Amino acid sequence: MPIVNTDYYSVNQEQKLGTTNLGKDDFLKLLVTQLRYQNPLEPMDNKEYIAQLAQFSSLEQMQNLNMQVANLSAISTIGKTAKAVIEEKEVEGIIKGIAFDKGRVNLIVGDEEGEIKVPIENVAEIR
Repeated sequence: MPIVNTDYYSVNQEQKLGTTNLGKDDFLKLLVTQLRYQNPLEPMDNKEYIAQLAQFSSLEQMQNLNMQVANLSAISTIGKTAKAVIEEKEVEGIIKGIAFDKGRVNLIVGDEEGEIKVPIENVAEIR
């Protein structure tokens, strides 16, 4: 039976399928590319440039707002019981707190054996 590297496979699948979500980095790259390759005899109108910068600013603010809403919803889970899977091991316990690490949300799940930080994306169930 051949060995399949799932990380390589999933990355290649993402590259083949592409992504439909454009982030602020993608938007900024498009804007810079547009400025770099504009016709010097007919430069981009100032109104267009200002409108694009306003869109960029709005996009950034919406992303910040989404992050704050996610953080607030994570805080509302304190005191509830969580089930998570970490490295193929099931962890269950009461959510004692929340830890924010470089924009990522971790739940502090505890039981009689101790506490563990669980990335919120690994949580399967909260009761």
